[in-house]
Amino acid sequence: MPQISQLLEVYGSQFFWLLLVIGIIYFGIAKNMVPKISKTVDDRQKRITDDLAAAQVARDRADKIEEDYRVTINDARADAVGKVASAKAEAAKKNDAAVKRADTAIGKKADEADVALKAATATALTEIEAVAAEAAKDIVATVSGAKVTAAAAKKAVKAAF
Repeated sequence: MPQISQLLEVYGSQFFWLLLVIGIIYFGIAKNMVPKISKTVDDRQKRITDDLAAAQVARDRADKIEEDYRVTINDARADAVGKVASAKAEAAKKNDAAVKRADTAIGKKADEADVALKAATATALTEIEAVAAEAAKDIVATVSGAKVTAAAAKKAVKAAF
């Protein structure tokens, strides 16, 4: 068969052209396409690296802002606690002063009331003695018919009390 006998002659030529076309395609891609793809990959890698660096800078800045915020909040809280404690102490001091003033006023009123009570008691006792002396004088005069002086009746009543 003649087709089979030509196969070796044609095969070598086809193999040569196949290698030549593949080589041209390979070197064409290597010279033209690979640099463009490499540049695109490098640009993309650079953009990713820059974005990661910017994200890290933003994160560090956010951490610093958060730390400053926490310090400010803690300072404000400590200041508020100090002011509350100061206000409580001031209120307690004012209350103590008011209680002392009230105690003094109540003590003064109690002393005045005691003095007034003693004076009223003394006045009432004097009046009672006077009434008792007059009653004793009248009773003695009615019962025994004897005349008793007012001074003697008062002396007798005082002795009885």
